[in-house]
Amino acid sequence: MHIVIINGPNLNLLGRREPEVYGKRDFASYLEALRKLFPGDKLDDYQSNVEGELINRIQETGFSADGIVLNAGGYTHTSVAIADAVAAVSSPVVEVHISNIFGREEVRRSSLLSKHCLGIISGLGLQGYELAVRALKANEKERPR
Repeated sequence: MHIVIINGPNLNLLGRREPEVYGKRDFASYLEALRKLFPGDKLDDYQSNVEGELINRIQETGFSADGIVLNAGGYTHTSVAIADAVAAVSSPVVEVHISNIFGREEVRRSSLLSKHCLGIISGLGLQGYELAVRALKANEKERPR
């Protein structure tokens, strides 16, 4: 399978940014371990702090990839445009949040993306990415051909 992991704003600072919330591990080392868990699959990753660049990547990969793992960061709660991009593509999308968005500030407790996604994983740290890949793989097996 070809799965694209798209990370939004400030996720380039994982391991340094608020480690009590987001953990102490950087994403590059986690991605290396994730790829070892799924050696037969192609896991591409992309990160941007820019809303339009995230939309471009969703559109570029959302008709050819077998699935997208999307952590839109703060744009989850504010970007109608990213939600529209997720709704427009045919690849299934799993929304991931490292922290438990429902246990945080009120503004973080809503998602404009969720209704367009296969599912949402929130609050399980970086393990949420692994679970999202597993969900996409399971979904692929169940989808009619």
